[in-house]
This record gives sequence, structure tokens and C-alpha cells, in this order.
Amino acid sequence: MQESKRQKQVGQLVQQELSDIFQRMGFNVTDGGMISIATVRMTPDLLEARVYLSMFQIKDTSEMLQRIKEHSAEIRKDLGNRMSKQLRRIPELSFFLDDTLDYVFKMEELFKKINENPDAPQS
Repeated sequence: MQESKRQKQVGQLVQQELSDIFQRMGFNVTDGGMISIATVRMTPDLLEARVYLSMFQIKDTSEMLQRIKEHSAEIRKDLGNRMSKQLRRIPELSFFLDDTLDYVFKMEELFKKINENPDAPQS
């Protein structure tokens, strides 16, 4: 189902505010890696925000995702303080790992292999 205009607007606003919150809390740069908020998808009733995180050069992504989930109440409280004028109810936050970057790197590797062996039989 297509997102409505309001869902997209609120999602972008939540994404901007969460980026600032992550930067303030020190989550954006940790252990020599970077975390960024790839996208935020809102449910039609705007009561849940699905936050997709992109992690670059993080050794244990599942552990980092768990750390972020442990701080989700604090993150939501900060989000509420920042967005109380725009939204009646602050959405519940659900964090997910965005593997788009991994997929891109995997596809680039496959294309390199194909270009190295153009005469190899295709399977």
C-alpha cells in the first residue's frame, strides 16, 4: 500500500529529529563505524514509526541494534519533547536493520566477477 502524503511528511520529520537525537546521544559514530537513519516508515494512524538504521563498519550490528532498542524509551521521550507541537501522540519506535547497503556491496562484487570473466559459462 502506498504511503499517504501525511505519512511521508511525518516520517521525514521524525527522521530529521531522530538524526539529531542520535548525534546528541553519540550513536551516530561508535566503535569506528557510523550509524545513520536510512528511512522512517509511518503506519497509517501515525502511531508507530518503523525506523530503518544503516550501519557502516559496525562489527556486531545485532548488538548495536539491541543497544539502541534498550535506549528506545529515552529516544522516544526526546522525540516527544521536540515534536509535541507537531503531533498529538508521539509514535512508538520500532528499530530495524536496513541491509540495502550490504545488498549494494554484494551486487557490486557480483558485477566485478562477471566483468573479470566475461567468457565464463552462465549458470
